[in-house]
Amino acid sequence: MPVIKGSEIGFATLPEHVHRKSAKKGFDFTIMVVGETGLGKSTLINCLFLADLYKQRKPVNVDKLVDRTVGIEKKQVDIIEKGIKLRVTIVDTPGYGDSLDLNDSFDAVENYIDQQFDQYFKDESGLNRKNIVDNRIHCCLYFISPLGRGLSQLDIQFMKRLHKKINIVPIIAKSDALTPNEMHALKKKILREFDEHSINIFRIPECDSDEDEQFRRKDQEIKESIPFAIVGSTITIDYNGKRIRGREYPWGVVDIQDEKYSDFIKLRTFLSLHMQDLKDVTSDVLYENYRGQHLAQLQIQQESDPNMTTERLLQLKQEEIRRMQQQLEAMQEQIRCQSSQPVSSAAQSCDDLSPKEED
Repeated sequence: MPVIKGSEIGFATLPEHVHRKSAKKGFDFTIMVVGETGLGKSTLINCLFLADLYKQRKPVNVDKLVDRTVGIEKKQVDIIEKGIKLRVTIVDTPGYGDSLDLNDSFDAVENYIDQQFDQYFKDESGLNRKNIVDNRIHCCLYFISPLGRGLSQLDIQFMKRLHKKINIVPIIAKSDALTPNEMHALKKKILREFDEHSINIFRIPECDSDEDEQFRRKDQEIKESIPFAIVGSTITIDYNGKRIRGREYPWGVVDIQDEKYSDFIKLRTFLSLHMQDLKDVTSDVLYENYRGQHLAQLQIQQESDPNMTTERLLQLKQEEIRRMQQQLEAMQEQIRCQSSQPVSSAAQSCDDLSPKEED
């Protein structure tokens, strides 16, 4: 194959065009947060995204925890940084591990993950494939108690059941409860237990050969920090003449961004550097596994009932056509409303007429 050198055709600007188009379109990323009540899940999310997403949540009385069922709560954060748009969806699981029947905890989370895969499969098989909304779970931050001296049976059973459906990123919560030596020993024990129970967590891929030495060193530090030991706090404290986010104790102050005591910065860096890797594994490995199993089940059902698959495909097409018709009608209504009213009032009265995706 001939290689053209010495002359410029214009392809050198292609990365800039791709970057500009991607930045304009924006990115979507979905994080699921799982862990027992009281481990600081909400606090960490608020720290990561500098927001107060759970200010309306009320604590649950102790006497109601035993019969509490797992809920699924979704929050969205829109971030614009240096012209890059990122929409982060946080899927929280309040009530996880509270009930005496732990199967309920597993079922609720697994069913939600399967529902997102199933919806993506339907959209992928429909008519409007160019505008698919990806609500699949790209990353699961799983919180581990620092007081159990390792993985609990709840931790083991959950991860063994779901590690083939989601990218699990283990978090040791409230790491300031342990000394540095105790935390180092706990990390080694948890990693050993992952191997003993054949639990797959997300593994950071190797750096490309063209990456610089500083990036390689930083990436290696992040790899060696897993599971991340986190201290979270939304409280701002005056300490040594500067404002920090941390926790204040009788014996001193813990800065959550001090890497000697907390992996908070490493976790945040990990999410920014490897967001696309998490999405790629979700799409290329986890979803493909689900898709293969789903198609195999459809094949088995078709062999037992040849008319079933055809009817199901027709139903999917009809549902897609109905959604597109609803979106078109909403857009037409919005245009009609804006053209029939003054500009100053049209924008206000038509805000609720924009097409919305069905749940």
